[in-house]
Amino acid sequence: MASHTPKNILITGAAGFIASHVANRLVRKYPQYKIVVLDKLDYCSNLKNLRPSQLSPNFKFVKGDIASADLVNYLLITESIDTIMHFAAQTHVDNSFGNSFEFTKNNIYGTHVLLEACKVTGQIKRFIHVSTDEVYGETDEDAVVGNHEASQLLPTNPYSATKAGAEMLVMAYGRSYGLPVITTRGNNVYGPNQFPEKLIPKFILLAMRGKSLPIHGDGSNVRSYLYCEDVAEAFELILHKGEVGHVYNIGTKKERRVIDVAKDVCKLFSLDADSVIKFVENRPFNDQRYFLDDQKLTNLGWSERTTWEEGLRKTMEWYTSNPEWWGDVSGALLPHPRMLMMPGIEKQFDGPADINGTLSELMKKPTQTEKEVEASKRTANSPQKPMLKFLIYGRTGWIGGLLGQICEKQGIPYEYGKGRLQERSQLVSDIQSVKPTHVFNAAGVTGRPNVDWCESHKPETIRTNVVGTLTLADVCREHGLLMMNYATGCIFEYDAQHPEGSGVGFKEEDTPNFAGSFYSKTKAMVEELLKDYDNVCTLRVRMPISSDLSNPRNFITKISRYNKVVNIPNSMTVLDELLPISVEMAKRNLRGIWNFTNPGVVSHNEILEMYKKYMDPGFKWCNFTLEEQAKVIVAARSNNEMDASKLKKEFPELLSIKDSLIKYVFEPNKKV
Repeated sequence: MASHTPKNILITGAAGFIASHVANRLVRKYPQYKIVVLDKLDYCSNLKNLRPSQLSPNFKFVKGDIASADLVNYLLITESIDTIMHFAAQTHVDNSFGNSFEFTKNNIYGTHVLLEACKVTGQIKRFIHVSTDEVYGETDEDAVVGNHEASQLLPTNPYSATKAGAEMLVMAYGRSYGLPVITTRGNNVYGPNQFPEKLIPKFILLAMRGKSLPIHGDGSNVRSYLYCEDVAEAFELILHKGEVGHVYNIGTKKERRVIDVAKDVCKLFSLDADSVIKFVENRPFNDQRYFLDDQKLTNLGWSERTTWEEGLRKTMEWYTSNPEWWGDVSGALLPHPRMLMMPGIEKQFDGPADINGTLSELMKKPTQTEKEVEASKRTANSPQKPMLKFLIYGRTGWIGGLLGQICEKQGIPYEYGKGRLQERSQLVSDIQSVKPTHVFNAAGVTGRPNVDWCESHKPETIRTNVVGTLTLADVCREHGLLMMNYATGCIFEYDAQHPEGSGVGFKEEDTPNFAGSFYSKTKAMVEELLKDYDNVCTLRVRMPISSDLSNPRNFITKISRYNKVVNIPNSMTVLDELLPISVEMAKRNLRGIWNFTNPGVVSHNEILEMYKKYMDPGFKWCNFTLEEQAKVIVAARSNNEMDASKLKKEFPELLSIKDSLIKYVFEPNKKV
């Protein structure tokens, strides 16, 4: 089986629907790939679609037209592009009946420009051309076997004809010049971010507005629908495993009549389908059915994951949460929208500064090819780091206060959140006012003076640690923001698989096994719930220590003032070293769960020995057992070792816990 590992990928049309899901997926999963996206931002493109990638170091956006040969050649050379995923196209059939020349210009000429640039530069190792199932034309109503990749192309409308023409050019360049081309032909795709000229988002938005759902003809036309993330996964597989010179159908054998789609949307909104559905004049020609044979892609290892019911529900929930994503789309909601795409007219970006000003120059409409190239040259020669602005919750807390100091030291603009975590409207107000690029949650109930407090204040603990954290994560996801969430490692306890002193630590994927305190229960609970949020980076802090030995929350300060201490090795977090790393993790757009500790363990006695050596030669202490400790505390305390190898791999310079204690805590405070 062929295998391709790209380095620098150019994705055309990436601010559009399908390509944005593919681009965001590749940026997120493959930080070692550089993803350059090119889009002219016409009426059905939206920079908001690329929000999840905008601050990633492996992502670059260029505003421009694939029909600009100078710009395309310049990008291929200066960005060392070795792979092209060509999505850019005009795709709406209704528009093609009323504005067919624009389809020829975009879909055929634009593809030709790309192919010629690939031939001239001679550096492309994969050219993935994205086509459509409509190039096969209409499938017989009684056919039980779908069109396979070698079936004849019989397009029936201007749109599909231009896509078939583009395919012929791709095939010719593959045969004549040896260009490593792969072509995909896909069924209908639906999901979040889709411009509402398409059937499903149009029906959803009309239903949201209490308007009738227009159906062309009698609604008996049959289509197959795939959820966008499943399709993005298919492109990921084809990128890496697709055979050069081959065509791959991306399809499903599950078919639905248009009228059934309308009825399913009505069910979601509890509408009476008979009174809401309205039959309108049909298209000049409306293919009755498209049916694909997807066995070839299945053999490659792909399968549809999202059921129709699940995908439609997710799509409906997204549009109801983001009703103004596209601005004024009244023209797209007409039964036969043909006025949205006019020659030379591009979609102007409206709304707040969603890309936070970093793409302001790219947002300006280019007037000629030379200016496009000059703008790209300036970008290439003078790389600009994206502007950052942090919104921090936990102003009065230890970590929250230190984060503000780090921002000041690094020159990062920041503001502290004013809203209470459990008050959604207040959080929304904060975000709309501050317009942050990242949100840091350092707020939480840890107990006053310790976790024993939580045992008698359970409602307050749940309200902040669970409800508040989830509310903030949800609001951040709604606004396309990454949330850095400071959690705890006090959700594990040494056990048979992770015995004390063994060096076997708990990993990020391990299930919490400590429930000795109500505080730990709430933190384990919210961590599990946050797994459903892909916009959250959870950092498990453990027994935090800083160089400020006057801070009563500092672990060293605490145990140096105790009469007796237990002597158990534990993983710990030196904040002076790790908090700046958390800021860097935000810049890198890292997500998921991370054991946020220094590698290795250190015992209470070992720390106090360091304290005696560096701070007070006459310092003395006594030990007592866990059983004796239990008599003077309300809630049990967690003791564990956490595996920090994931963090160490991302940040090789990370010191072990003992080395970090000496460098960041004891040497700066040395008195002896």
